Amino acid sequence: MTDNSRARVRRRVVGVALGVALVAAPGTATGTGAERRTEVREAVQAFVDIGFAGMQARVHDERGEWVGSAGVRELGEATPPSTEGRFRIGSNTKTFVATLVLQLVEEGKVGLDAPVDDYLPRFGLDRRITVRMLLQHTSGVFNHTGDLYPDGTVVAGFPSTGPEWVDQRLRTYRPDELVRFALTKPALFAPGTDWNYSNTNYTVAALLVEGVTGRSYAEELRRRILGPLGLRGTVVPGTRTGIPGPHAHAYYHYQDAGQWKTVDVTRQNPSLVFGAGDLISTTRDLRTFFAALNSGKLLPARLLAQMRTPHPEVGYGLGLFVETASCGITVVRHNGSTIGSGALMYSTLDGRTTLTASVTGGDADVDLVGDFPRVLRRLVDAVFCPARG
Repeated sequence: MTDNSRARVRRRVVGVALGVALVAAPGTATGTGAERRTEVREAVQAFVDIGFAGMQARVHDERGEWVGSAGVRELGEATPPSTEGRFRIGSNTKTFVATLVLQLVEEGKVGLDAPVDDYLPRFGLDRRITVRMLLQHTSGVFNHTGDLYPDGTVVAGFPSTGPEWVDQRLRTYRPDELVRFALTKPALFAPGTDWNYSNTNYTVAALLVEGVTGRSYAEELRRRILGPLGLRGTVVPGTRTGIPGPHAHAYYHYQDAGQWKTVDVTRQNPSLVFGAGDLISTTRDLRTFFAALNSGKLLPARLLAQMRTPHPEVGYGLGLFVETASCGITVVRHNGSTIGSGALMYSTLDGRTTLTASVTGGDADVDLVGDFPRVLRRLVDAVFCPARG
């Protein structure tokens, strides 16, 4: 993988350092089981220690369920985040959308290696771009939230960071507007010849679902996944800017004209990432969904295997990453972020052990290059490596 390719994968989560003790939710295991959860508790607290305002986490394994939170629900208060709170799940949305598309493949309504143009002719997409390429980010289509070309040229997209995003965070975008904008930019590479994480791929994928079924992406999601699995905490917000129900506040700490500012960005219009990062959910619902997916309840074995066959350079399959914990256990995951918040979603291949979590930003920066990967690895190992959990 080239340095330019690595640079294209961006995390945009910010937080604040607060020395607040982790609070375990009622019903947490006791006795020997509780002692074995110590490392998980400490790993969750470590996210707050490096600068996030708050975190909630849920673990399922052979010992049962553990839930806990650390930090605060809102700056200036002492109340910890609710372990049943809703949050923006960012790019975890992509796993839901990939599952929808693969269900249509199983039904014979979509060809995984068919040209996307067959289903969405209005965009005039390069006919070499297949459905598989959308789901694996190998289409070469420019990312409408901004992208980096192989020669190092940075090209801005619709505002997605900084003061311009803050000023326009309640703006409504239409899905076709996002796609047509992306297509005004040159492709990053010929379809299928490289890898680049592009939100536009999944906006197109969600529109493909709509074009094939004749129903909205939100309706298909409710009909095929949310309803059957009983995911009552998961919301397709459309253009609605608020988060319904209990939730922690999310803050954005950024520079404007050389001055640091912090703004509450809990309210934001998710239409900028239609199909790519717009869903709202809970740790409970994410756990139910990901366990069902990986245990074979949503897709047949042959398509689940394709979903979990990673691109050789980056470990990305069709809507999820495949990686190895430090103890050698293979896990699948898709983390996500929006400005001010982030989400984690991990599972073993059989769906029996899962980790789902959310973090919220505050009034200071988090070191996303050094500290964040370190505490994330610590948490993943605490959950998935038995000798360390």
